[in-house]
Amino acid sequence: MRKIVLATNNKNKLREVREILTPLGIEVLSQQDAGVSVDPEENGTTFAANAEIKARAVYAEVRMPVIADDSGLCVDALDGAPGVYSARFAPEGELCSKLLKVMADVPQEQRTARFVTDIAFIDENGELLICEGECCGMIGYEERGTNGFGYDPVFMYGDRSFAELSAEEKNQVSHRANALKKLYDVLRERYGE
Repeated sequence: MRKIVLATNNKNKLREVREILTPLGIEVLSQQDAGVSVDPEENGTTFAANAEIKARAVYAEVRMPVIADDSGLCVDALDGAPGVYSARFAPEGELCSKLLKVMADVPQEQRTARFVTDIAFIDENGELLICEGECCGMIGYEERGTNGFGYDPVFMYGDRSFAELSAEEKNQVSHRANALKKLYDVLRERYGE
């Protein structure tokens, strides 16, 4: 089985990536599984730049295929914020409540938003490929659901939040899933599965 290191120890991301790439016969390892403990500064100004920074740092340690992603929520009424600063928008556990507070007076028709993921894939030869995915929705008025993480409880996809979708439903439509589908097609072509 071919192995790829995912530049994270986040169990939620790891689960999502494994669910999508395992059918290709790819074993997805976390950084911890691969014995890597790097934590590079994500000082890029785009999702793609941050994904590349993480992928190159892990690749330098393992010299095998690496996937890294950077994701965030872009809210139109906030001129695309929090964007690349999504994880630093508020202290852990307060992302949704701060966003709801900031958006309190924004009318329904102006609550459009999109999740964006850029995935950097570095192959065994050190060649870089970027795949981008997005998912459009709205910012709700309250936190709903328990299945998601991050901004999922306030990101409305149709009449349900991302946190109200099952993993299977989310994996069909999410920004990360859309980027991974593009990567899946590249890997299927490349590795002949």
